[in-house]
Amino acid sequence: MITLSKTDYILFRECPKNVWYKIHQPDIYYKSELSDFEKHIIETGNEVELVARQIFPDAVLIEGRHEAAQKLTQEYIAKKQPVLFQPIFLKDNFLAAVDVLKFNQETGSYNIYEIKASNDIDKKRHFYDLAFQVNLLRKCGVKVGVINLMHLDSDYVRSGELDIFKLFKSDDITKEINGLCGEVAIEMDKALDYLSQEAEPKGSCCCIYKGRSNHCSTFNHSNPHVPAYSVHDITRIGLSKKKLTELADSGNFHIHQVPEDMELSVPQRNQIDSHTFDKVIINKGKIAEELENLVYPVYFIDYETFPSAIPMFDGFSPYQQIPFQYSLYVLESPSFAKASEGKPAELKHFEFLHAENSDPSRAFAESIKNHLGNIGSIIVWSKKFECSINKQIAERLPEFKDFIDSINNRTYDLMDVFTKQYYVHKDFRGSASIKKVLPVLAPELLYKGLAIQEGGTAASSWIKLIGNEISPEEKSKLKGDMLEYCKLDTFAMVRILEELEKVIS
Repeated sequence: MITLSKTDYILFRECPKNVWYKIHQPDIYYKSELSDFEKHIIETGNEVELVARQIFPDAVLIEGRHEAAQKLTQEYIAKKQPVLFQPIFLKDNFLAAVDVLKFNQETGSYNIYEIKASNDIDKKRHFYDLAFQVNLLRKCGVKVGVINLMHLDSDYVRSGELDIFKLFKSDDITKEINGLCGEVAIEMDKALDYLSQEAEPKGSCCCIYKGRSNHCSTFNHSNPHVPAYSVHDITRIGLSKKKLTELADSGNFHIHQVPEDMELSVPQRNQIDSHTFDKVIINKGKIAEELENLVYPVYFIDYETFPSAIPMFDGFSPYQQIPFQYSLYVLESPSFAKASEGKPAELKHFEFLHAENSDPSRAFAESIKNHLGNIGSIIVWSKKFECSINKQIAERLPEFKDFIDSINNRTYDLMDVFTKQYYVHKDFRGSASIKKVLPVLAPELLYKGLAIQEGGTAASSWIKLIGNEISPEEKSKLKGDMLEYCKLDTFAMVRILEELEKVIS
């Protein structure tokens, strides 16, 4: 029989078969390497825990998961060690390490502190994680007292030295966890039995009833009969569990197999029809209405930001985005006459990248102000994001408020043309992402040739750029890669607008 860790138990709750592969066929489970950004998320969790430990001075850290660590844990528990970091427990084939155990002399029990690198509580994961631990500790004869969930406080704003006592919130969820322990105990046994079976579980994994974004890492292996582009990719289908279940149970996995009489939203039906009948849906009148409101000169701008869990600079809260880069194209008039090199003739380009370990906000704002005139539309892709970054800059730098209000009022979201379904193409696959739209409207522009191909990698690259882990030569190359990526994101909007104007001309 296997040993079930709390991590695998939580994964089991999401998709049992996926965890079976992790344990019995790890070559399948680990087939896809983690991206740099995914690695950064793991590193963030470790960083947050290290910072949180400063709240508990004079604690003893138990290192490792081996038998010696388990024995050492029991020795410290027996002598009532005041605080333990990462004590390891194993009983009845269940294994868990506890973030913090703190002995309460008055009650003779140990209080649990689970540290999470998030601003909020996730009851589906955090509560079950803790209930697993509590059940195991009680199996091991440990008297459990207060059960606390520590997480970052989104209301905390850094000012000067980091105040770790204000950075974290500690919620007493003892009642909730104790009420959940019975259910979790049954699930623990069920998970242990399921994952201990030697033969591969038959049939599809449970992700067959979930939208694409919630599929497990081994979905394709478990469900070879499901095409790469399937009903799971229908926009927002994951929120329509009844519909997706009906399609899956009837074996209708291809987009064209969706029944014509199934009740769907307009975007869902357009996505299906554009694929099934190979047609492009274009509402020239509505596109013209969108574009006729543009005021020239037009500014195309794209931001790159970093969401630091531990606020790096004054004025920032946990996970508040740090704007460190932008790319800007300026088009003086509606004319898209081509230059010999294949770019619009009246196009100017400006860019900014903060390469120092300091708050970029002021330099970022001053640079934008130097290049954005007092009139003209500002085009972005996903207005909500850029405008929110602007507002946060104004909160940190009040002297820029009037300027920020002006540019936010002049900002136009080019993505609206696609989210409003004025232009629908089968290859968008129900998405309005610029990564889906660009290959259709401007196929000559490719991200594949770039060293950085998506925003998550750009964000994690900035930490490397301002740190001390890579050489000056590597930093120089990285800086070039970051500039090229952001530049393409911005030029993509230029080309998309050009193609839209051709459509309505």
